[in-house]
Amino acid sequence: MTEDGSAFHERAARILREIEDAATDLSERRGLLLGPLRISAPVTFGRMHLGPALYPFLVAHPQISLTLDLDDRRVDAAADGYDAVVRHGPIDESRLVAWQLAPSRRVLVASPSYLARRGTPRTTEELDGHDGIFYANRGVADWRFMSAGDAVIVRAKTRLCVNNGDMLRDAAVAGLGIALLPKFVAGAAIRAGELNVIEIGAQPANEFVFMAHPEGRNPSAKLRALAQHLRAAFGTPPYWERMAG
Repeated sequence: MTEDGSAFHERAARILREIEDAATDLSERRGLLLGPLRISAPVTFGRMHLGPALYPFLVAHPQISLTLDLDDRRVDAAADGYDAVVRHGPIDESRLVAWQLAPSRRVLVASPSYLARRGTPRTTEELDGHDGIFYANRGVADWRFMSAGDAVIVRAKTRLCVNNGDMLRDAAVAGLGIALLPKFVAGAAIRAGELNVIEIGAQPANEFVFMAHPEGRNPSAKLRALAQHLRAAFGTPPYWERMAG
């Protein structure tokens, strides 16, 4: 494509998006939810919890066309053209407007075989000598806790660092070390006895499952309806925490 053709294509595509947005806005004013919706979400949460919650919403609103991209990297919602992103973690991104969908509790876990071999730590200090399984997309291989109002950072030996929640859980089940996992990832393995929860007298910082849209962009009625549906589907406390105990 020539430079002139590329410039024409970009402008024409933008005009078509504006026409679609205008038509969608008119329909929403008449009480209809329809048109395209593009969302990014993490792989493990999307597979285990977001997908099952989305399907009834799409059945109830057959004129919505959803594109769901599952990706564990931190995408740029505005630059990458997403209406919103669903994420797990602290709500601290200033360029996004975040809507909390559910609180999320994380727990330290390890397999019974690992704890039998290496012993069960009871304090943050005892964690130092253990093998750690860390989530690569957080940028640092450490665990952060709150104890008596103070922040405590623990840097265990890195046994495995990976950017996917399923593999973090599976590595812990295989006995490679200790992992700090959300209950929506570890719950089933805890119930099955494949992972034991480790209590060390300190709690990880509060985190959330949230939906965030770019700042300055008016969220559509269908996006607001989806957020409301997901809150109801997950519950408070969310069902995965009640099931994990």
